[in-house]
Amino acid sequence: MPQLTIRGIAPEQVIAISEAMVQQLADVCGCGTDNFTLDCLQTVSAMDGKRVDTYPFVEVAWFERGSQTRDLFAETIMKHFLTAGVREVEIAFKVYSQDGYYINGVRCDKL
Repeated sequence: MPQLTIRGIAPEQVIAISEAMVQQLADVCGCGTDNFTLDCLQTVSAMDGKRVDTYPFVEVAWFERGSQTRDLFAETIMKHFLTAGVREVEIAFKVYSQDGYYINGVRCDKL
């Protein structure tokens, strides 16, 4: 945790920035880089009866860390994707509660 699910951006672009981006995101969150998961989804998008490019979108699933951290996290993601040549990205946060998240069958708030 955090888990980044990425679509509309080539896996090669994500791989190229992944190490530096995750290191900086870990610094923002105050956690280790081993807490992160980056998943690149291969999607097909359609509109008006045609295949179209998938709009670049990053969904961040995490435990809430406050608006300042969230803002800096989003800015950091955008900064790294800009270096990869991605000019527009929408980022959304999905917040998990610790009492609703389980690791190996144990509630996270009990660990």
